[in-house]
Amino acid sequence: MALASNARATGAMALTVLVSACASPVTPPPATVPKAAATARADTGLDRMERLALTANRCWFKSKDPAFAKLTLAPELSSFSGRPRFLLVPKNRPEERPLLVVEGRSGSTAVDTYGPLLETGLAGRLESDLGRWRAGSSDCNA
Repeated sequence: MALASNARATGAMALTVLVSACASPVTPPPATVPKAAATARADTGLDRMERLALTANRCWFKSKDPAFAKLTLAPELSSFSGRPRFLLVPKNRPEERPLLVVEGRSGSTAVDTYGPLLETGLAGRLESDLGRWRAGSSDCNA
C-alpha cells in the first residue's frame, strides 16, 4: 500500500511539473525586420510631406527668396484624410484660396501639386525644386 501511495505521489508530482512547464510562457525570439522594409515602413506620406514642407520653408521663405516674398507657407500635415499637405497662400491673408497645394498620400510616393501658381512664370522653379526634394535632395539650388 505504501508503494502504491508513493507511485501516486510521484505520478502527481510528475504531472504537476509537466503542466507547469507547458503553462510557462515561452518568449519567441525577436522578429528581425530587414533594413529596407523598416525604411520603407518609416517613410509614410506624413514623413515625406514633413520633409518637403521643412525644405520648402527653409529654401523659399527663411532664405528671403524674393520670388516668394508675397507668399507664406501654411502646413496642413495633420490630415485625417491620409493626404498631408502644405499650401502657399498670400502673405497676411492665409484664409484666402491657396495659390499652390502640395499634397501627399499615405502608402504612396506620389506627391500632387496644383493651384494657380503653376500657371505663372514660377511654375518651372516650383516643379524643379519639388521634384529634386521628392527625389531626396535637400539642396535649395539645382
